[in-house]
Amino acid sequence: MFIVGVTGGIATGKSTVCDVFREYGIPVIDADVAARKVVEPGRKAWRLIKKEFGDAVFHKDGQLNREILGEIIFDSVEKRRKLNEITHPEIYSEMFWAAVKCFFQGKLACHQFIVMDLPLLFESGSMLDYLYKIIVVTCEEDLQLQRLMERNSMSESKAKKRISAQMSLERKCEQAHFVVENSGTIQDTREQVLQILYILRSYKAHWKLRAVAGLCCTGLVSFLIWIGFKFLYSQQSAVPRRR
Repeated sequence: MFIVGVTGGIATGKSTVCDVFREYGIPVIDADVAARKVVEPGRKAWRLIKKEFGDAVFHKDGQLNREILGEIIFDSVEKRRKLNEITHPEIYSEMFWAAVKCFFQGKLACHQFIVMDLPLLFESGSMLDYLYKIIVVTCEEDLQLQRLMERNSMSESKAKKRISAQMSLERKCEQAHFVVENSGTIQDTREQVLQILYILRSYKAHWKLRAVAGLCCTGLVSFLIWIGFKFLYSQQSAVPRRR
């Protein structure tokens, strides 16, 4: 099983692309879903955010107030960096274990690959070494701005501030293996994703990865068996013999 990363800019249509993969039975691990889990009340990231930003960024019931926190971090590069330091390790840990679960399920369900929806893939750089292929979802800049304003009921100035906080779409596309242009109709986007899906399904990398994983598991089991026999032998040697 190999991992395909889907990234792009805010409001470019990553979720639309991932929905097509889901429709065809490809597991999708969403960084935004993981991000919501790791800031649930009582969890490590929740406690660190509370310590760093105070009670003002939480609702009365203890849930994180994302709107207020967003206002703070998009007005300060340093505070945004600090939040990322708190949340990113927890988010990627959550996604890692979700991927492990998919791998072991895949031996039965034959998952050739999984998709990770990673909005800040290039900005953080943390997951780049684990991805076999990268898909960047892009669209025209004025359309991106319009979508963000409508989706989040956001003013133009605030929307521009959030877009400018990310790496440019041009730079992301330069580092992609595949680019999905999402400025047209949903059908246009869908056809592009299906072409990529066809190519990804032609790759054989998952068999190599499974072979390596199988050898590692076999080696681990053999090592544990050897340790077990050695322990039993030492126990038997320690028993005094009767004369």
